[in-house]
Amino acid sequence: MKKYVYISFLVLFSVILVGCNNDENVIEFWTPLTGDDGVYMNQLVDDYNEQSEQEIEIKHVITSDMYTKLYTVINSGSGIPDLTLIHADRVPSFVKQDLLKPMTGVMDAQSNINEENYLAEAWTAGVVDGTQYTIPLDIHGNAMYYNQDLLEKYGVEHWLDDDVVTFDEMLSLEGQLEEGDYLVNDALIGWVILAQIQNLDGDIQENGEPAVNTPVMKEAIERVKEIADAGLMTPYGEDGYLMFQSGNVLFSTDGTWSSTGHAQVEGLNFGVTNVYAPSPDNFHNRASSHLFSMLNKEERTEEKEVVIADFLEYIRGHSIDWAEAGQIVASTEVVESPEYEEYMQSFFTKNEAEEESLHIYTYEHYPYIAEAIDTHIVDLIHGEIEIDQGLEEMQKFVDDKVNEGTLDVENYEDTGEESEE
Repeated sequence: MKKYVYISFLVLFSVILVGCNNDENVIEFWTPLTGDDGVYMNQLVDDYNEQSEQEIEIKHVITSDMYTKLYTVINSGSGIPDLTLIHADRVPSFVKQDLLKPMTGVMDAQSNINEENYLAEAWTAGVVDGTQYTIPLDIHGNAMYYNQDLLEKYGVEHWLDDDVVTFDEMLSLEGQLEEGDYLVNDALIGWVILAQIQNLDGDIQENGEPAVNTPVMKEAIERVKEIADAGLMTPYGEDGYLMFQSGNVLFSTDGTWSSTGHAQVEGLNFGVTNVYAPSPDNFHNRASSHLFSMLNKEERTEEKEVVIADFLEYIRGHSIDWAEAGQIVASTEVVESPEYEEYMQSFFTKNEAEEESLHIYTYEHYPYIAEAIDTHIVDLIHGEIEIDQGLEEMQKFVDDKVNEGTLDVENYEDTGEESEE
């Protein structure tokens, strides 16, 4: 722990030291990895630099408000980093504003950086109009952890036989739980709703326009609300994540990265499966991806781009270390290795059906929709707001954001979205 604290201090201190560094022998690499994942990435960067024979080194810079800072330096035209790690939902707006340089040169420099060597959902998240703008690091998504002891206590281990827990199965325990026990929490409940949209064959846009106040969104919310109304969900305002770790909840719908936190809880006998769905024949897990990208920057030399390609190829071959952070690694070489099977998140790449369940939203206005859902969904699920009223407010929020253009460089405002995993 002391080692991690020390490394984290050095990384944060490096923000001050290299924030305006234009050294031709340094590649500034900005990421929003402010948690333990930042420590893992810092180690990967250090390992690369140590073995590299290149004269140019990678400098990892972590910032808690990366998008705000990126838009600031883009507007000023000074201090633009050479390499960035962005979320998949940022790619469409970045490309529309001509902020990203295609990865063509990187792929030409390293022939193994190609579509065949990465998970399809992660690779295609960086494709716009046939052009590859990013190289994927991972897929990080919604997962559902289960308490094995509680499954046995209530005799429902068979729910996991097909790897999908259905709404009907969950509702069958209504009135059957002991006082203080709950079936499921409301962790990352916004992501759960987005998965249900896919399970219901719906979408969040219609003809390119954001679609929130829709019958499919209402149905998704009503289905999840039925679980809460049955007294099966952890109470409104309670920390369901901690309640799961305390051993009082059968299922926790948090993130793939949470396996590392759950593993530190002594005596917690847990495993992972898919987020609940109406049917085992059609199930999804809302996901995102960390993607390497290069902002348009005149000062980036060809030599630096060659080193960036070398670094990304190193990451492709060595990202088993990134699996330590609880992420679904994008490199198929790593995913197919025996070592990767030891990590819990390998569940989501064990077969084609699981890989296809990982759904990354790349709609241009997705960040607005996600913010609207996250702001209202807990109140809607627990009946604090009528669903129709909430949907109207959510749609208005999104429409206003689109009209304001707050994802555009010249209009950007800090909305706190950088905290997303």
